[in-house]
Amino acid sequence: MQKYISVSPNDDVGAKTKNGPQHKKYRYVRKEGHCNVVFRHVPEEWMLFVTDIFTTLIEIRWRVMFLIFALSYILSWLFFGIIYWVIALAHGDIRDLGNQPCVYEVRSFTAAFLFSLETQTTIGYGFRGMSDNCMIAIIIVTIQDVISCFIDTFIIGIVVAKMASARKRAQTVGFSNRAVINLHNGYLCLSWRVGDFRRNHLVEGTACAQIVRATVHATGKVDVTYEDLVIQQSAIVLVTPTTIFHKIAPGSPLYKMSLVDLRKADFELVVSFTYTDDSTGMLHQSRTSYTPPEILWGHLFQEMIRVSRRFYRVDYILFNHTAKVLVPEVSAEEYELKKQLRPSPRHSPRHSPRASPRPSPRSPRKNPQEKQLKPPTVTVELVSDSRPEPTTSPSQAETKHHDTLTLPNDLTTNEV
Repeated sequence: MQKYISVSPNDDVGAKTKNGPQHKKYRYVRKEGHCNVVFRHVPEEWMLFVTDIFTTLIEIRWRVMFLIFALSYILSWLFFGIIYWVIALAHGDIRDLGNQPCVYEVRSFTAAFLFSLETQTTIGYGFRGMSDNCMIAIIIVTIQDVISCFIDTFIIGIVVAKMASARKRAQTVGFSNRAVINLHNGYLCLSWRVGDFRRNHLVEGTACAQIVRATVHATGKVDVTYEDLVIQQSAIVLVTPTTIFHKIAPGSPLYKMSLVDLRKADFELVVSFTYTDDSTGMLHQSRTSYTPPEILWGHLFQEMIRVSRRFYRVDYILFNHTAKVLVPEVSAEEYELKKQLRPSPRHSPRHSPRASPRPSPRSPRKNPQEKQLKPPTVTVELVSDSRPEPTTSPSQAETKHHDTLTLPNDLTTNEV
């Protein structure tokens, strides 16, 4: 007889090992989806960031982005202000006030900086302006205007791309805090829940799952292995929260794992959901991970969808709620083996078309006279009336000439 148990993640079921408590390992993928990996001593790291400057600026933090945004304008104003001050100094506008200046009202470095700011931002207060006395000053103003357009386009594009980043949209698609193992259609299944917290629908959603194991050898070598899990329905239209199932069948990494083995296991279940946003058309991916203590054995997600007269109502309060159910604590392999060895119920002969009917010992016996008899055969010998009727034995009757009469089927023995 199988033993069923329903447990919680805090129950002590064979969690201790012979070697004592194990060293705590950090997650490979955090709950919010970020990978817990740090790169060190990357060759030509700064060159890689500068080569792909657009992606680098999108991935940096907002405070760094605002600092770069401000410095790009201030440094450009300062750079061209210095150039205008050098032009005025070389033309003699600062020393000789009666000279025809290259730039009106630019007699100092401060005035040159303000002229650069007004030119690039197109403020135009009306006091400072270009003259046709210096061709070099006209060329510098033209170059500054072109560079100003490039800076505006670059900064605005970075800000828009950063606001429409896939990471922000991925935060609106969430996973359940726990994964559960229960019986689904007669098989042990691993399941978790995913839901979209926004009202707009997603397009072409695909769910994936992997078992990640990190093995540390005595020499210090670390091997990270990945094992794919087969999802029952990987293509999902995430209109309402959906429970994703993985059937623990032969070939699954969890096929030979029981409840006790799960508590002792050292792996990480990394799940992801890749989808296309209906509003922006951009590709997004949401990720999370589950450790063995976060996989509840013998739990089932509660239903959170209710049907009303006009709508399907989704209650997100029940998104992470589970209920305990009876689940065998053995592995899926042992559970399937016990199901095969379980004797199947015998069918009654009355329901089997091939079985011949057998009389029941309690059924009443029928009268032997009611049984249909075979038609008897009567032998009649022809003799004369003057002689007495001889007694004929069966052997003599065969040697003599005789006629055979066959009685009808409806006559009984008594009538004969």
